[in-house]
Amino acid sequence: MNIGEIARRAGVSRSTVSYALSGKRPVSEDTRRRIQQVVDELGYQPSASARALANGRTSTIGLVFPPAGNHYTGMQLDFIGSVVEAAAACDYDVLLSPSGVDSDRSFQRLLGERRVDGAILMEIRLEDDRADHLARLGFPSVAIGRTAHAEDGWFVGLDHTALAAACVHHLADLGHRRIAFVNRPEQLLRSGYESAHRGLDGFTKAAAERGLTVRTYCCGDDPASGQACLERILHDDPATTGLVTLNEAALGGLYRGLAHAGRHVPRDFSVTGVVANRWAETVTPQLTAADVPAAEMGRLAVDLLVERLGRPEAPPRHHLLVPPISLRASTGPAGA
Repeated sequence: MNIGEIARRAGVSRSTVSYALSGKRPVSEDTRRRIQQVVDELGYQPSASARALANGRTSTIGLVFPPAGNHYTGMQLDFIGSVVEAAAACDYDVLLSPSGVDSDRSFQRLLGERRVDGAILMEIRLEDDRADHLARLGFPSVAIGRTAHAEDGWFVGLDHTALAAACVHHLADLGHRRIAFVNRPEQLLRSGYESAHRGLDGFTKAAAERGLTVRTYCCGDDPASGQACLERILHDDPATTGLVTLNEAALGGLYRGLAHAGRHVPRDFSVTGVVANRWAETVTPQLTAADVPAAEMGRLAVDLLVERLGRPEAPPRHHLLVPPISLRASTGPAGA
């Protein structure tokens, strides 16, 4: 079914049908009702490409989200789901582009063919050529995360520096003097992943401020890597009594490693970190953590992008979130 058939049945021209459906030009109320009656009878839905040609909009946003490793972690999938749900509430579809750099063919198709009205960037690096490229083009975009130069840009971010520091202070307040930091994989740190760098910075500065003895580790995004990392921690310093982690995908392995070493949580060893709450609540005992508000961050990113699309001249806005530490059962006094 197409506009020509609707025009024939309604006894009007194709252009009149187009104007009635798009609202671009006034059509008499009687004519509009007659056209709408035919549309309802035929169950007509204008194609996305036709709408895009008519109004210059695709009603689609791009989610540029490369997997950090060879798979998406649970937290990453939470972000994808939150963006899709928030976009649907604003009548936008989402096109996922697993692009890591601005030279990526998928990324270039997204922009060059104008498949989307705007883009949300995830897995942000401190120096991110995708963000720089979109800024040069003036293409509407919002980042979930912060580049090194993002303070005057459009973004939604977690203050990983402050959150990692808060975890250190929490352990120090409980009397822990020797703690470890379990970061994301080494290749992500080398490539400049924002959360890994800012989290490490917050951890080391807070530990120095409290005079703690610390070691830092990179860890793969999977339970087996978490268990191996915990074994290294206890091998390097058996007197370690606590750890802070940014790596929720390795969390189950960290717990398993402690159990195999005969360390009871939290009596013998305390664990805390920056983790989405639904993952913090899947381990036993439940993790004391700065909960990552994935759903809220996805919604805020979509809201900012829709605002930017509706008000192209609006000054940049951002949200930098610092959720409190949710006290659960994985931390306790040192030597208790």
